[in-house]
Amino acid sequence: MKQVVQNYKSGELAVLDVPVPGCKPGGVLVRSAFSLISTGTELMKVSEAGMSMLGKARSRPDQVAKVMQSVATNGVPATYRKVMGKLDSYTPLGYSLCGVVEQVGAGIDDVKVGDLVACAGNEHALHAELNWVPKNLYARVPDGLAPPHAAFGTVGSIALQGVRQGEPQLGEVALVIGLGLIGQLVVQLLAASGVRVVGADPDPARCELAERLGAQAAGDPASAAVESAVAELTGGHGVDQVYLAAGGGSNQPVELAARLCRDRGRVVDIGKCRLDLPWNAYYEKELDVRFSRSYGPGRYDPEYELEGRDYPIGYVRWTERRNLACFLDLLARGSVDVEPLISHVAEFDDAVETYQRLKDGDLKAVAVLFRYPDHTAQAEAPAVAVPTVNVQRSPARAARTPVRLAFVGAGNYATSMLLPHLAQRDGVELSTVVTTTALSAANAQRKFGFAEATTDLDAVLGDKSIDAVFVVTRHSSHAELTRRALLAGKTVFVEKPLALTEDELAGVLAAVEESGNDRLQVGFNRRFSPLLREARQRFGTRTGPANLRYLVNAGRLQHGSWYLQQGAEGSRFAGEGGHFIDTASWLLDADPVSVYAVATSGNEDLQVVLRYPDGSTATISYVTTGPAGFPKETLDLVADGRALRLDDFVRASVYGSKRWVSSRLPKARDKGQSAELAAFVKAVRTGGPMPVPLQSLVATTAATLAVQAGLAGGAPVTLARSR
Repeated sequence: MKQVVQNYKSGELAVLDVPVPGCKPGGVLVRSAFSLISTGTELMKVSEAGMSMLGKARSRPDQVAKVMQSVATNGVPATYRKVMGKLDSYTPLGYSLCGVVEQVGAGIDDVKVGDLVACAGNEHALHAELNWVPKNLYARVPDGLAPPHAAFGTVGSIALQGVRQGEPQLGEVALVIGLGLIGQLVVQLLAASGVRVVGADPDPARCELAERLGAQAAGDPASAAVESAVAELTGGHGVDQVYLAAGGGSNQPVELAARLCRDRGRVVDIGKCRLDLPWNAYYEKELDVRFSRSYGPGRYDPEYELEGRDYPIGYVRWTERRNLACFLDLLARGSVDVEPLISHVAEFDDAVETYQRLKDGDLKAVAVLFRYPDHTAQAEAPAVAVPTVNVQRSPARAARTPVRLAFVGAGNYATSMLLPHLAQRDGVELSTVVTTTALSAANAQRKFGFAEATTDLDAVLGDKSIDAVFVVTRHSSHAELTRRALLAGKTVFVEKPLALTEDELAGVLAAVEESGNDRLQVGFNRRFSPLLREARQRFGTRTGPANLRYLVNAGRLQHGSWYLQQGAEGSRFAGEGGHFIDTASWLLDADPVSVYAVATSGNEDLQVVLRYPDGSTATISYVTTGPAGFPKETLDLVADGRALRLDDFVRASVYGSKRWVSSRLPKARDKGQSAELAAFVKAVRTGGPMPVPLQSLVATTAATLAVQAGLAGGAPVTLARSR
């Protein structure tokens, strides 16, 4: 994709081809339609880049102070290399745009692919064809609002936050000093709030524009016109509030504010003007000086902007995201009009020329937009690679008796579904349990008889007497822990999911190839269920394609469950869906070749359709909104005039030339954990084949990952075999 960049050392501007950003959890990938040039902030940055090194230093004394501190700490040579390396690199431009959601990351449920959004942030709403934008820095564009107008969202939020800081009230009089882009928006917002406005700017054209947009009067601050208008509107008392929306090095705006403000009036700094406050003037009137920090509360807070942690509305009514949504609403309802502010619309490919014309003064503008190429043509169907494992396998050695096992993690699933089956098994020794907290390790040691309990994972991986490692931790750590254990030469049992991303899966397989150790099992236990295995045997061999339906009544999670931490731990389906895909693939005796997924609003309920090489299909309905009393898992398989039905691992039946129904006596649901563990321990002890081929584990994991890609892209995802 293309992006506008600048080299701060040389001042060079360029439109570069750069990699497309990934769609990380907690945000969306947005294709730009229009982005707005800030003729104040951005042109100041462009101008600074063209200065000499001395000029740059004078313009950024704050950075000079940091450099001097670095010199004192690290010395001149190291500081010089660091500073030059930072200066002599490309930096992005832009922070306000409107575009179309192209991909939705995990944890996002308020927008979908194809939605029009306004985006903010000098790291996320750049002049680029594609941007990844975290949740709190975008807002859906109201119906009917034109994309060029929605591109003003960020700049409008800056103006709106400034007005909020002034706390205007009906009937008050305000003075706006500086009638550039921000100033013009402040004028309109104040007028919409029932405030009478006077504008001040040396440019007659901007003064005329402000009067057309709602100012009672506007004029050159050096003339008597502004003072006369203030006196007439306030009865000689002075304005209730002043908004400093001017830039530059003059102290005139600050002095004018003091002269025309009433006693105990409010002065709000929105722009970046010189602030040498005349002490006597401000003291005698006891003026309230306030600062407006960019788009609003949340700005510069990484937990809010990057991690999506919102502030409770009862404590922080207007965050930067709520300001953004509010300004878009004002635009949609016609309370603010930005069309008169648009001086020029440039094609994105002409970005460098446009900046140069603005810098040189050839293009005089209040607001300039970049228009991006239209990409509404049908995109190719996305594809997810299914890596093919190619490994020079080291011969598996038979383990000693008993088989010595280590557990990494001792949470609820490990202690309730795995360890009870292993603690009393002949030929098994529970050697070591590793947890991040000492108490949980000690509890597991006491309950299940581990020889040792520790928090030192490295010691366990380095212990040559341990034959196999169980990874039973939170989802986000599975791939990395598996990779490390394989490299350490251990046989590995990892609970699902094996990986949450394609990169994580590739990392695991890279460890297999590097070590020659492919001794891996993922906890897909349902294929080991005695009831399901008997039903499959009675169904017999297929000759034609099959149709499989799998209904999973997953239910709602309790508030506070870590499964809800989708940004860190992946979606619920990413964590659990591999079970059902593996079961379907085992019953159909093949790996899927494509995945199509659709979801209800909020991605709570999913429909996943898997297609197989022989034309068979499997539909998995994963629902969280079903009744608690309904069975969790029901499965139907139909082919060749026969049907297999499984009722929640309690009963099973097969219909064909003969009918078979399992026992009607109530039984505990055996989902196969005991048989799965027995098969795993046998493979470790004998050095024989693993219970499930590695390529099958990889294919199931890739298909699970493809569900999220399918939801984001709205099209079937091909599962393409690759290295």
